[in-house]
Amino acid sequence: MEQQEGEGGDGLVLVVRKSAHGLPTACPVCLPAYIYLRLANISFNTHYNLVNPDSDALPSIEFGDVAGFHNETGGIFGFLSKEDIVDLDSDIPSHSLPDWLALKALICSCLNDAALYELWVSHNHKVANEIYFADLPWPIGKILYWKQRRNVMQRLGVNPSNGQEREAELYRNAAAAYEALSTKLGDQTFLFENKPTSLDAIFLGHILFVLHTFNDSSTLRQELLKHDNLIKYSENLKTKFLEASGLSPLLRSASGFASSSRTGAKYKGPKEKDTKQKTEEEKTFRRRAKYFLITQFIAVLVFLTLMGSINEGEVEMEDEDGMIVED
Repeated sequence: MEQQEGEGGDGLVLVVRKSAHGLPTACPVCLPAYIYLRLANISFNTHYNLVNPDSDALPSIEFGDVAGFHNETGGIFGFLSKEDIVDLDSDIPSHSLPDWLALKALICSCLNDAALYELWVSHNHKVANEIYFADLPWPIGKILYWKQRRNVMQRLGVNPSNGQEREAELYRNAAAAYEALSTKLGDQTFLFENKPTSLDAIFLGHILFVLHTFNDSSTLRQELLKHDNLIKYSENLKTKFLEASGLSPLLRSASGFASSSRTGAKYKGPKEKDTKQKTEEEKTFRRRAKYFLITQFIAVLVFLTLMGSINEGEVEMEDEDGMIVED
């Protein structure tokens, strides 16, 4: 099941998770892809996928007979470049690449890790549920939330024995990353060469996600608000690229942006005879939608059966702080 935003465009369709919290998509992984196309002034339609919230293929992008997925090599940005649709990073000078790569690593590791920690481990679980599981039956959403929370904790190396130390380290790294990015940005409009790059899409997506999703008790939000130029940076780009006169902020049609030379990006349209066919993964991705509810219902039954058969052994529980402890 998909909901569509916008009409027309040039056949380019971005498939993302649902909108929430005043964002065109509240998913921290999907939002940079949406912003990337807006920074490039590319016309596109937005489809909201409501039945595969746990898919690592989202966001995905479709253009005619070709499709690209987040979990493919190069991701969405790589697909757009490979298909000669748009590449915001094509003109980055060689002397800027070391700094560009270093800052990208800060955002994609330090900042994204801290955001994931707050979303799934330390923050109010209702936020994650609203973004990912609100359209699913309660038992399925609950199990998928628990599963994703466990996955995030494993990825971040968080466990009952190191919870406080790991939390302090994540926030310390995020604070250092904000400081470095604030220093690099200064009073510029963009991070590099006075033009948007994929780095701006990733960073702006992170800032908007933190500001719109987390409340005042968020440690990450408090660290971000210490840097006035980062807030000004996000407000300027949001106003210039994501909002339109007479329409609600952010939540407006993704179509209607024609190609523009002011960003240095050019929309070249589809390739001709050499266009690749849709990948097998895309076909699998579409088939999953049909059987999603059935398989998850079976998963619920299996889960309840297994839980009912456990009479002894280790049982994992959450304490008042939301951490996993063992009896």
